[in-house]
Amino acid sequence: MMRHAAATAVTLWMAGMGWAQAPATLQPFVKIDAPVVVLTNVRVIDGTGAPARENQMVTLDHGKITAVGPQTADQLLPTGAKVIDLAGKTVFPGLVGMHEHLFYPLPDGGPGLLPLYGEMADSAPRLYLAGGVTAARTAGSVEPYTDISVKEAIDAGKIPGPKLFLTSPYLEGSPAIGPQLHTLTGPDDAARLVDYWAAEGMTSFKAYMHITPEELKAAIDHAHEHGLKITGHLCAVGFKEAAALGIDNLEHGLAVDTEFYSQKKTGVCPGQHPPQVELAKMDVEGPEIQGTIRDLIAHHVAVTSTLAIFESFVPNRPPMSEEMRVRTSLLPDAWGSYAATRAGIAEHEADAIWPRLLKMEMQFERDFVKQGGVLMSGCDPTGYGGVLPGFGDQRSLELLVEAGFTPEEAIHIATENGAEFLGEGAHFGTIAVGKAADLVVVDGNPAKDIADVEKVETVFKDGVGYDPQKLIGSVRGLMGLR
Repeated sequence: MMRHAAATAVTLWMAGMGWAQAPATLQPFVKIDAPVVVLTNVRVIDGTGAPARENQMVTLDHGKITAVGPQTADQLLPTGAKVIDLAGKTVFPGLVGMHEHLFYPLPDGGPGLLPLYGEMADSAPRLYLAGGVTAARTAGSVEPYTDISVKEAIDAGKIPGPKLFLTSPYLEGSPAIGPQLHTLTGPDDAARLVDYWAAEGMTSFKAYMHITPEELKAAIDHAHEHGLKITGHLCAVGFKEAAALGIDNLEHGLAVDTEFYSQKKTGVCPGQHPPQVELAKMDVEGPEIQGTIRDLIAHHVAVTSTLAIFESFVPNRPPMSEEMRVRTSLLPDAWGSYAATRAGIAEHEADAIWPRLLKMEMQFERDFVKQGGVLMSGCDPTGYGGVLPGFGDQRSLELLVEAGFTPEEAIHIATENGAEFLGEGAHFGTIAVGKAADLVVVDGNPAKDIADVEKVETVFKDGVGYDPQKLIGSVRGLMGLR
């Protein structure tokens, strides 16, 4: 039987230090708020890729992980600790989403009206946290000052949400792909914007589809001068060319790489569909794609997997049972717009190339990792809708397992890899002593059935346990509005 230690010195120290509980503004979403929490009888997937460990005990002390290890019958527990028996449950690190946004596609306005994205300043942060995302990189912004304000409010404890790592507005060439994006006028403009947004506090940059090689080079050089990284969803520039220019990260993977297109012209985006039609006829194991994999690894370029958004382009995927999970979070008009577009995609199933492209993307990511590449994960809640913050990140884990990774490897991709890329590996990303108590508790065993990652019971961020259902319920019907 366990015995509580008579730790008088520790108790006095805790009393002197006090415990900064979650502020009153966050209390409606909190289910566990104690200075010291001990999770007992729990299965641990630690985020390193190692196999799950049974019958473990994890101690959280003032927001930090202070002990992790096998549980024994005579184990000493900290005096006054809140002890939670998690038999049958699993804990893994808070997800580190690396392709996230605080915006979402607004419902179709009708003929002649512009396609717009709305800032989900209320709903997105809460849904990310409810889904187990405790840290998130926003991979491109359409309302940068709103993003900054939301981050400041989360950091100050005024609103719930993940630890945000903000990316600047898109660095987009001509023509800009949407009315909310600035069109670069050349390399000097690209350099100017990088310098400006670095001064405003953005911690990374994202190059977009029509950026030219010269503009991209200027952006890369200036980002690196600030000690910051740059990623890209590219089209005018191919993957190997971007790697040679010094880019740090590439978004989405093989399915958006235009370098294999027979009609590709230097510095010109040929669109996405024509290159994808040709790409679908290629062999991932062939010399061209394998050569790109080797080149990216040689240049230390990371890739961000976004399988959830790609799946949405495949007829009749994901299963409707998966989509019903998110329906109540959506504005009714947003659900209607999503459902109509999904039905339209299904009508053209016979001619669809995305079933093939999704399989190729999965194979590319598996080969990339097998050969030593750094793969990260994010949900990219854009497209035509249906992929929501948090929910989409969970689905991404399931799709990584479908791609051939073990559940532990998938969680490693979605946790430690992102943390290390952000330069935060010493602070979060794995379950280890000294790191922030950013943890996800789920009912079940994702090591056996990855779908159990959807059964989130508690999300700890800096030792405070949040109730996912209260977070989701607080923004019911708001995604697509605010």
